[in-house]
Amino acid sequence: MGANERVAVVTGAASGMGLAIARQLGARGHRVALLDLQGDAALREAEALRANGATATAAAVDVTDRAAVDAALDEVRAELGPIAIMVASAGLDAFEPLTKISAESWERVLAVNLTGTFHCLQAAAPDMIEARWGRMVTIASSSGQSGAPRMAHYVAAKGGVIALTKGLALELAPHGITVNSVSPGMIDTPMLRRAEAGGDIGSLDKIAPRVIPVGRPGTSDEIAAACAYLCSDEASFTTGQTIGVNGGMVL
Repeated sequence: MGANERVAVVTGAASGMGLAIARQLGARGHRVALLDLQGDAALREAEALRANGATATAAAVDVTDRAAVDAALDEVRAELGPIAIMVASAGLDAFEPLTKISAESWERVLAVNLTGTFHCLQAAAPDMIEARWGRMVTIASSSGQSGAPRMAHYVAAKGGVIALTKGLALELAPHGITVNSVSPGMIDTPMLRRAEAGGDIGSLDKIAPRVIPVGRPGTSDEIAAACAYLCSDEASFTTGQTIGVNGGMVL
């Protein structure tokens, strides 16, 4: 399998940043598996990728369910081959003041964003260790670096993703595996638009010019471009890093 035909798994790949990442990796010739809780949507997007000439498959999976993650990756291996690239993009946001965060809400946000990321990276690691080559990319958030009000659980989870990334980078470097994090700022995705519609962030058109130095939200394609670099051979000397794609919000 050539350098441009590696098997890449992307979670949260049915929409938003995850879908843009899957499309970018598919366009570069990788064999892409789209994993998402919304299995039907993931299947449709995989079909669209195949229609454009990419090799793609999809599976429904809840990243908080380790058995489901293991089963999905076994399906990917059977159909496409050993996993060389894992992008953990599945995520869940939440807006609640500290005194209103229930134990269940806390646990759910950490389970999806942090534990789900751990499950995916750990489950993919044996293939990469055996091949002595691998790329792991996590999707953190600028909130995990700067903090954010009414998002203590989300901030803690994304901060944990950054710390997990650094720890695994040190552990896996001797095996030829790099582990990096992309930390998006305000990116125009369905998840952000839901927050806008729910009144959690106000109007994007009014907020973006005020809080983002470049004056606009980012796009999913801009996240995908950073991710594609980190998944490439050219990024072999880049590991343990948090790449901020945030329009200057966090420096």
